[in-house]
Amino acid sequence: MQRREFIRLVGGATAWPLAARAQQRNVATIGVLVRAAPGWERFWRLFPQALRDLGYIDGKNIRFEFRSDQGQMSHLPELAAELVRLKVNLIVPWFTPAALAAKQATHEIPIICAACGDMVGTGLVESLARPGGNVTGNSSLNAELAAKTVELIREIVPSAKRVAALANAADPFSKSFLKQIQLAGEATGTVIDPVMIHDAEELDAAFAAMGGQLTDAIVVQPSLPTKRAADLALSYRIPAVCAWRQFPRDGGLAAYFGAEDDMYRQAAVFVDKILKGAKPADLPVEQPTKFEIVVNVKTAKALGITVRPAILARADEVIE
Repeated sequence: MQRREFIRLVGGATAWPLAARAQQRNVATIGVLVRAAPGWERFWRLFPQALRDLGYIDGKNIRFEFRSDQGQMSHLPELAAELVRLKVNLIVPWFTPAALAAKQATHEIPIICAACGDMVGTGLVESLARPGGNVTGNSSLNAELAAKTVELIREIVPSAKRVAALANAADPFSKSFLKQIQLAGEATGTVIDPVMIHDAEELDAAFAAMGGQLTDAIVVQPSLPTKRAADLALSYRIPAVCAWRQFPRDGGLAAYFGAEDDMYRQAAVFVDKILKGAKPADLPVEQPTKFEIVVNVKTAKALGITVRPAILARADEVIE
């Protein structure tokens, strides 16, 4: 072999691992931390697609470290700490408990909330306009929307004078959730009964108690097991609503919510800005500008409720 050819081949062989290492250094690692509540699959489908639309390809210039609590919220702090140990470039949590766990785990790594409720009230950010710290993203307005669900249930069931607010004690967001519902109750002349549970095992007992207290309707906090809540509401023949799209699809009566698909796409835009050098503290929190109503007419019929045509006309989705 010619000496020149040998040098060329050896040089090329050396360059390959150097190029590979350089390429690896240019791959951003995105930690994704989800609370396994109904609807997370939709987020996990739309968020990576939104990143692809912006030119970020998994395995090429980004890679994901995905972690789910598998339905056990108590696992979130450990999972967040694991992402920090992996030295991910940023963390994208889905749902407020995941975001709080991420913030507790790090004050340095940027955190982009895909959909979190009351980011100021839960301490995630200092203000919506100037978040401060290492957290920004999307506020889903779930506390305020919870109040809207009280108005919605009063529209669908005008006779509902006593409404239970079913809250998740393990989720710090429950305080904002209950506060907004109480305010909505005062505004609409509705008696609000707070019902706090600590885990899914308490759902059955909670519904048995609500059924025995002549509860006219229920507003369900989104971080609870909404499918089970919808099933129990139907079995006890209590109209139930939630500020989450999946709830009526799982058999609940209705939902009023911010368009989460837009939030997941916006989360990708935040990621793009961070990877290009922006700081979370300087990026204002985004809030939904589009709101949707879903009504499950099949459930309404099972409950003996006739939904007025005017409400159905406003609905973005009607489940027959």
